[in-house]
Parts: sequence; structure tokens; C-alpha cells
Amino acid sequence: QVQLVESGGGMVEAGSSLRLSCVASKGIFSNYAMAWFRQTPGKEQEFVAGIKRSGAYKEYADAVKGRFTISRENAKNTAFLQMNNLKPDDTSIYYCAARLDRIWVEPPIRPVDYSDWGQGTQVTVSS
Repeated sequence: QVQLVESGGGMVEAGSSLRLSCVASKGIFSNYAMAWFRQTPGKEQEFVAGIKRSGAYKEYADAVKGRFTISRENAKNTAFLQMNNLKPDDTSIYYCAARLDRIWVEPPIRPVDYSDWGQGTQVTVSS
């Protein structure tokens, strides 16, 4: 099991950038695939981006392709989500998630695919 703490959220104007961080502890970070999800009140959790433990493969939701970049630094037990050209529709609580990595028959994009979660960080984008 790994514990996750997100940071980096905030309130910005449309077109701005933010970088979210997710620091992991109490686990071997390099054994875990990582992902970012987001959720707004009244809506289901939405997959944003995922990355395999080596960083060699990444998956993105169509809504963020070309604007968001997921990355990780295993030596620092940290995953990142670089968000550029933010839009008001990106306003949400962003959650970091982890799962022990294994072969991806299909990219794990469902919340149930992940075992460990952070507490979330709020991102608000004004128009």
C-alpha cells in the first residue's frame, strides 16, 4: 500500500498553466502505475491521465490530449500532471491514484483499477 499526497492546485484564469504533484510514501513507488482522475460535484470520477511504472507508456483522456502531460520521477517518489491551456471545463478536484503495475491488456482508466488514492487538490479555472 502507498500513501499519496497531492499539491499544486489553485485558482487560475483560462489559458493558464498549473503543475500538480503527487508524493508517495510507505511503498515502493517504482512498483506502481500512477494516474490522475478528476471529479466535480454531481459527476462521476473521470480519468485524466495514467503512466506505467517505468514512465515508458502514458494514456490520456481525449479531453486533455495535447494540453496535459503526466510524468514521474521515481527517485523522488513523485508523479506530476502538467496542465497547460487550462479551460473552465477543467475545474474540478484532481486526485492522484496508484496501483501495483502489471501488464496492461488495456490501459487502466477506471477508478476501480486503482487501490490507493490521495485526498485531492482543487483546480479552479475562471473564464
